[in-house]
Amino acid sequence: MSVQPARRLFTVEEYHRMGEAGILGPEDRVELIEGEIVRMSPIGRGHAFTVMMLNNLLVRAVGDRALVSPGNPVRLTRHTEPQPDLMLLRPDVDYRHEAFVGPGHVLLVVEVAETSLAWDRGGKLRLYAQAGIPEVWIVDVAHARVEVHRDPAGGVYRAVEVVPRGGRLRPAALPGVEIAAAEIL
Repeated sequence: MSVQPARRLFTVEEYHRMGEAGILGPEDRVELIEGEIVRMSPIGRGHAFTVMMLNNLLVRAVGDRALVSPGNPVRLTRHTEPQPDLMLLRPDVDYRHEAFVGPGHVLLVVEVAETSLAWDRGGKLRLYAQAGIPEVWIVDVAHARVEVHRDPAGGVYRAVEVVPRGGRLRPAALPGVEIAAAEIL
């Protein structure tokens, strides 16, 4: 009889305890995905510039209508806590008193893909859809475009729009907010 080795999956609480104990340090660029600790791609120049510009533009564009959260985690399940590049969060929550940021707080997730396009478009996008995140932007740095994914159902986004460099980005949850794609691409 052959026995397959079983994986030991971590919970978000165990993952955080590893950080508190010093097993994972601030220099470790990792996130918890479906119980596994996954290394994040290194931050390249294009990625860093895009996140900086988009953060600045979103802060000015949304004002008090949303909270811009750069590089912070969102707990999708007991075993999954990714760290998207940016999120827009509901402004009517006092996050100091929340145990964690969850899918119900999120208006928009932004992933900037310089070297991680396949992962962001595949596994991560599926996780966001399964959690019911209403909108995800994947900024494709190499191809100078933004994929806008909306209407999650059954682990997929039913509406996908590709916004080219000359297009405009409009978060569905914030009518009237608009960003020129050329400013970040």
